[in-house]
Amino acid sequence: MSYLRYVKVIGTMHVSPESREGVRRLILEEKPHGIAVELDRPRFLSMKSKQRMGFEEALKLGRRGFVAYLLARVEEKLGEEFGMMPGGEMEEAITLAEELGIPLFLIDEDISLIMAKILNAPAREKLLLLLESMAVFMPLGMGERRDVDVMSEYRMMMVQFKRRYPYLHRILVEERNEIMARNLISIVDSLREHGIKKPRVVAVVGLGHKAGIERILNSKKEVSSGELYV
Repeated sequence: MSYLRYVKVIGTMHVSPESREGVRRLILEEKPHGIAVELDRPRFLSMKSKQRMGFEEALKLGRRGFVAYLLARVEEKLGEEFGMMPGGEMEEAITLAEELGIPLFLIDEDISLIMAKILNAPAREKLLLLLESMAVFMPLGMGERRDVDVMSEYRMMMVQFKRRYPYLHRILVEERNEIMARNLISIVDSLREHGIKKPRVVAVVGLGHKAGIERILNSKKEVSSGELYV
């Protein structure tokens, strides 16, 4: 049997209020033995403390700090347009884990490793990313397009991202899919080793990761494992 039967993957839009509500509804319905979120420890601690990196602080950290600052501001702008700041669905999952006493697992790659890979991207992709990121700060006009299927637009955006940024897509999507899937496999194995024969795990990840993670989980057969793969 594949590991997918133990894991319910919910793909969310990090800036969508509907995603936050969907996470709460699924967790309450599934009553899982574990909740996994697309975070690493540094981002988890930052989210819990509500810390926000300022521009001057980012510059002190060099190129990595500037890239992190730019990406954070892009997410904030999208959050304003969709009516929810980025990470709301992750915060919902964390809150429910605490309220219900469900073990919480952080399954994403360390942000420092991700940033290092971004800085090694081809010059063409970095320049294009910078220009397009700056364009995000212009009004998006979402208020005039409420009749559009936002989820469909998001999926189309992911297809375009892969076409325009093959290197960044590989390190930001494909490689992280592998890491998160392996961590989920380890979580299932750990729960089974602790006497839970049919563990249920809810994994909250970005919409762009859902299909890839499910494909990997479905291709893996049950084995024994004791550690998270990060």
